[in-house]
Amino acid sequence: MSVQTTRQAATRGRWAVAGIFLANGFLTGSWAPQIPVFLTRLDISKFTLGLLILLFGVGAVMAMTWCGHLISRHGSRPVLRWFGICGSFGLLVVALAPNVPLAALAMLVFGGSIGGMDVAMNSNAVIVERRLSRAIMSSSHGFWSLGGFAGGALGGYSIQNYGYLAHAIAVTALAFLVIAFAVGYLIADDRPQAAGHQKFTLPRNTIVYLVGLMALLTMVSEGAVLDWAALYLQQELGADLAIAGLAYAAFSGVMALMRFLGDGVRNRFGAVATLRGSALVAAAGMLVAGLSPSPYLAIAAFAFCGFGIANMVPILFSAGGNQEGLSSGTGMSVVTTMGYSGILVAPSAIGFVAEQSSFGPIFVALSGLLVIVLLMANLAHRAEFAAEPAPAE
Repeated sequence: MSVQTTRQAATRGRWAVAGIFLANGFLTGSWAPQIPVFLTRLDISKFTLGLLILLFGVGAVMAMTWCGHLISRHGSRPVLRWFGICGSFGLLVVALAPNVPLAALAMLVFGGSIGGMDVAMNSNAVIVERRLSRAIMSSSHGFWSLGGFAGGALGGYSIQNYGYLAHAIAVTALAFLVIAFAVGYLIADDRPQAAGHQKFTLPRNTIVYLVGLMALLTMVSEGAVLDWAALYLQQELGADLAIAGLAYAAFSGVMALMRFLGDGVRNRFGAVATLRGSALVAAAGMLVAGLSPSPYLAIAAFAFCGFGIANMVPILFSAGGNQEGLSSGTGMSVVTTMGYSGILVAPSAIGFVAEQSSFGPIFVALSGLLVIVLLMANLAHRAEFAAEPAPAE
């Protein structure tokens, strides 16, 4: 295969994996406005809702663990294909659950499919970067945020005017069409590993776990906005459902814009400086959101927080994939699993705390976690992208 043919395939693969990121974000963002309906439809407490969200996270983390093993055996393309197709039906399965036991099973399946998609699509994006000899991670996450913005912005209006089930069916149909089209153009891994009998071992590089911790702290805040911002605006600041759904939509919309600009910003100022500035902005936005007396000020503050968080995760993922002495796949698996544990598992604890207090102080406390990331920013110095040489003709 010639260099030109390889690059053309990689370009198609770049847009294909962008479509997967978009669909994943759309499914995740569409879940946010479903949460208040889910709470009232099943007649459950915040505590029970927190347990169900915890099951979503448990399913995701379990799938992430197995997904890494599957990718090592079969490559990211087939794994992403199957997790993507299954994931497109996740929200519909949750919306159809008639009681708490079936809702628990549905959340486990939904979380597993989304979690498997996350690892596989990030792994495939790394392969695309190598083929194109340039970074695409920030813009790939930009497509994820764009999907989240669309899901959050349209979800509240759609549910309020057409019902939660019609909304879930429409989301499923759109996600399935995008994923089914995109998987045909995904590129394969460079050197798929043999099935063999290699045992799984944890890396001994301490730095990769600290980078993973930074990703976890960052994504705890992102998950808190996803799962609880709508309820915060609705129950504590007096917003109606359509307005409450705009909190995550504003957060994701600003993140999408900044992630499309993120590669250029990082090249201009460097990974560490970009991470420090981003963490400072994100902490300030989360603090104002937690202290806000108005739903509109809170929406603006969440948007400002999204401005900061936007490029923190891509930088940390790049840092994890470029650790000295580790393969990019091993480093990426540690950081992504720890990071997504934050966005998927930790927000369930917020439900337990909110049952006894309120959401405002919780968002203030989350701003402190982002300050910790700011203080640890120097650990991301390996996030500068270094491309592999192009394949010979």
